[in-house]
Amino acid sequence: MSSRIAYFDCPTGIAGDMCLGALLDAGVPLEYLEQQLGGLGLGGAFRLRPERVQRQGQDGLKLHVELAGVAEEPPTVEGHHHHHDTRHLPEIETLIQGANLSQRARDWSLQVFRRLADAEGSVHGISPDRVHFHEVGAVDAIVDIVGTCVGLDWLGVDRILCSALPSGGGTVKAAHGQLPVPVPAVLKLFQMRGVMLYDNGIRRELVTPTGAALMVTLAESFGQAPAMQLQQTGLGAGTQDLAIPNLLRLWVGETEESPWGSDRVCVLQTQLDDIPPQAIGYTCDRLFEMGALDVFTQGIQMKKSRPGILLTVICPPEKQRTCETVIFQETTTLGIRQTLQPRSLLKRHIETVELDGQPVRLKIASDATGARFNVQPEYEDIAAIARQQKRPWYQVHQQALQTWHNHQA
Repeated sequence: MSSRIAYFDCPTGIAGDMCLGALLDAGVPLEYLEQQLGGLGLGGAFRLRPERVQRQGQDGLKLHVELAGVAEEPPTVEGHHHHHDTRHLPEIETLIQGANLSQRARDWSLQVFRRLADAEGSVHGISPDRVHFHEVGAVDAIVDIVGTCVGLDWLGVDRILCSALPSGGGTVKAAHGQLPVPVPAVLKLFQMRGVMLYDNGIRRELVTPTGAALMVTLAESFGQAPAMQLQQTGLGAGTQDLAIPNLLRLWVGETEESPWGSDRVCVLQTQLDDIPPQAIGYTCDRLFEMGALDVFTQGIQMKKSRPGILLTVICPPEKQRTCETVIFQETTTLGIRQTLQPRSLLKRHIETVELDGQPVRLKIASDATGARFNVQPEYEDIAAIARQQKRPWYQVHQQALQTWHNHQA
């Protein structure tokens, strides 16, 4: 089973107009994009003008969103134009719902704007519906977001992935005054998804609120490019000349889809040889409380032939700092190793059966096709019945499995 992937490689960040430029360069017809955007009911409020440009000697496509009656200003940041056209989220949602878009393009567009409103509302301490959009609510940003969703839908992609994003630096002038980079809304969007960031040394705003909202909403992961058979590429040019080519690189291709799900986990490890065993037990309990997926210890031999233990913690990437804090607080370690690892996993859901009037939950594991691989009753449910009826735990466990299988017959 193959899957069609769109991978956004963002060495100089991402903005909405860069996404549109990359999509057009990858083959999305301009006429189709204009026809779909025409259904937003914005009349002649904008015009799309593609232009081939050079960025540090490399060719790319720069898409200009020209607003009626507004001269295109040199933006102070990637893709930001400081217009006075403002809107609230319900009005933007009405425009999108009234457009003749495909179901997927419409759903994506609504999700992106809702995520952006959630971030802005959190920053300003107000409800998302009361967010007063400035740059991001103007016509050019509506075009950027809806146009990107339309283009990705036209390409027929099944999965969207994104590289780690550069943090940028310095300050930028915005509607609320001079702001540090990343600007507050972008920082909140990064936090919402635990986005992988790095510093490429460029002290500019490289990721705009529009670009961040698109990737935080649509991309299933941030990191290295997946294994794929490359079929199309697109280069979307940014406005500024930077130390490296200011181009967003879109890769579109096919990959063989695993029947299992996949994600990434953070693995933390440290060795301990000078801590009471009670403290280790307490540390493990706290790590589970803080969201660790698994915690375990192994006996090892340390320097000078001293016996010790290896503490291993597996957690979601967004829980890494929380789990590290617990380890430093509760143990004597001075250092923790960390790695990010891909993980294949089965889908899981809970079903319930009754044994002598008592509910027992069972965890059902299956692949993407629905084929079941494992069925396991919940330990605590089995233990409660075994204690109450004074029966062997394993006997109750087997009865629960048999009851479930009988229900499937």
